[in-house]
Amino acid sequence: MSARDDILEANARYAATFAHPELPREPRRRLAVVTCMDARIDPLAALGLELGDAHVLRNAGAIVTDDVLRSLALSHAVLGTREALVVGHTGCGLHGASNEELCAAVGVSAVDFLPFADLDESVREGVRRIRESPLLPDAFGASGYVYDVSTGRLRVVTI
Repeated sequence: MSARDDILEANARYAATFAHPELPREPRRRLAVVTCMDARIDPLAALGLELGDAHVLRNAGAIVTDDVLRSLALSHAVLGTREALVVGHTGCGLHGASNEELCAAVGVSAVDFLPFADLDESVREGVRRIRESPLLPDAFGASGYVYDVSTGRLRVVTI
């Protein structure tokens, strides 16, 4: 059976007992989470959230890019979020990698994959970008964390 077939079969089981047909578009907790795409992270479970509580934005490295800021601006202005959590994690593939290594792995020469040398500083930079974004009001909150993939624990990053 292919991954596609597995997914469609699993979705049929999920849909048969789907218990959330009336969830509003607006996240209940007025919260957005920026985290990594790493498959070892279940952001809702790790943060004690449920379906419908928060917007979850994922990319390689939990980097607050221009596109993340675009999404946060819409999340706030259209859907009422009031704060964002930036959640990096231990064992991230971008942590300590060089752009040259990443370009070679992908087979390109002129892409910035945004690797970082210091995990806490990467999270701090993400929080700073949110706090300083002209797309978000000054009252929009932002805080940073590191998730430990070995223990499931969250650590606050001092900004």
